[in-house]
Amino acid sequence: MRTPLLSAAVLKNWGAAIFVAVALTSVTSFGTAAGAHAQPLPGTVSTEVRMKLERDARLSVTETVQVPDGKIVKRTVPLRLAAGNDLERQYQVTDAKVEGKGSTSTDDDSFSVTLEGGQSTLTYTVVGAVAPVGDALEVRWQVAGGWDTELDKVAVSFSAPDSPTSVNCLAGPVGSSQPCTSADLADGKGVRAQEIKLGAGERVDVAIGLSAGVVPPNAVVVEQSGLAAAFALTPASGAALGGLLVLLLGGVALLWYLRGRDAAALASEVGAVSVLVRDQDNRVAFASPDGVLPGQVGTVVDEHVDVVDVTATVIDLAVRNYLWITETDGHDWQIVRRNPVDDSLSGYEKAVCEALLPQGADAVSVSALRGRQIDLATVRDRLYSDVVEKRWFVRRPDAERNLFWWAGIVVAVLGVAATVVLALTIGNALFGLVVAAGGVALAFGARSMPARTKRGSELLEHVRGLRGYLAGVTPEDVPEADRELVFSRSLPYAVVLGETDRWIGTFGQQDLYWYGNSGTGSDFRRSFPAFLGALDGVLAQAGHLRSLRTPNP
Repeated sequence: MRTPLLSAAVLKNWGAAIFVAVALTSVTSFGTAAGAHAQPLPGTVSTEVRMKLERDARLSVTETVQVPDGKIVKRTVPLRLAAGNDLERQYQVTDAKVEGKGSTSTDDDSFSVTLEGGQSTLTYTVVGAVAPVGDALEVRWQVAGGWDTELDKVAVSFSAPDSPTSVNCLAGPVGSSQPCTSADLADGKGVRAQEIKLGAGERVDVAIGLSAGVVPPNAVVVEQSGLAAAFALTPASGAALGGLLVLLLGGVALLWYLRGRDAAALASEVGAVSVLVRDQDNRVAFASPDGVLPGQVGTVVDEHVDVVDVTATVIDLAVRNYLWITETDGHDWQIVRRNPVDDSLSGYEKAVCEALLPQGADAVSVSALRGRQIDLATVRDRLYSDVVEKRWFVRRPDAERNLFWWAGIVVAVLGVAATVVLALTIGNALFGLVVAAGGVALAFGARSMPARTKRGSELLEHVRGLRGYLAGVTPEDVPEADRELVFSRSLPYAVVLGETDRWIGTFGQQDLYWYGNSGTGSDFRRSFPAFLGALDGVLAQAGHLRSLRTPNP
């Protein structure tokens, strides 16, 4: 229609004609380049989706998919989508088939497609795509999504018995609001949309508006069912979560209060404490902080009775002349009763003597102990009771741990049971999970429940100072006449605190009144660590105690 006018313009003005020709050439070239860019790149996956809304509200879909040779791609489309609080929208896919190399499968929850290299045409029908929105209708379908590979291009077209009134096309990760590359109403006769470079797992979701009455709505929106509904966040389950948070914070605050003294004792700088005292005769002697015995030290520090605590007690009993330790031929040692048990010994020390030397026995070799079942349960129980009696703990640490452990297990089991019952009945199963999580937290936190008293925390600080004394004192700090006694009284504490090697290396050349070598001529600095290892092994066989060394306080 415009050709005559253009010719007239050319006749009137050759310059204008040349300008118009150049402009038309540029536009044509640009359009060709743009069209070439829109074409899918060789070796990439692309799809063209054509949708037609039938008069009975069914949505007929045809997808033409290009897959590179030698490649297999898969797509899974969810057929249940959240549509608000406790609601979900359900779609149904029927009559699915593939022309080409591929297959489809459909269940109540998803529609899956597998395609091989080449061009394949996928056709299917969607029921439930039309929903009333106010006074109008909306057709909604995820035209591309759930692909396990990147799509170079997604082209979409839509037609209906009447002209669409609006189109909203979203692309990108599920839940995002990023618009598609392009989407328009195609001169009012349909819908065209396009997305370039859709990532694996991303989707193209198209919502098209129609006038009311064009087709009957067929969307199905139901309350969430199954596990999704049972575990949905509700005001009741939200309140339970908030209550659990308050309880956990309260528990943390309580532990912080109870453990705060210990934290301060462990964080403070502590030098060597003064454990060397002089008596009325001006002799130097060793005096432990707060009268703590070697076996009690380890229990106060790590809240457990360990094998090393009993080993250190045996050494201490020998130093105090209740036992005698002597080497024998064949790399063995003998433990001999030197004085009878009396009331100056604590309950757990008496239990140690009874375990090693029962009534009527005055001597036993370490090798003989290996073949005998030693009962250390009484030693453990009396030592725990002893640290409570000394007011270093409010309650027995093992009983405290067991109480909270079993309480946590019971709460966790009740929470799991409540979760199952609620999921199968009235819902709000999150409440049961909250209870179960609280029980698990309580069980795992049981190890931190034993709390030392103020006196126990002060002793912990003194024990750190005792370790400093063991690591820093030299023979020159002790008069020669008192070195044997100071070395001997300090040695059990060095054993339980892991300072044995250093202590023996510094003072180990003394002639000891409580340890003999029976003429073997062995070096105490070598034979004594071997004795400790042998005795540790024998005691560990009982199975009542941990075989751990006391950690640094």
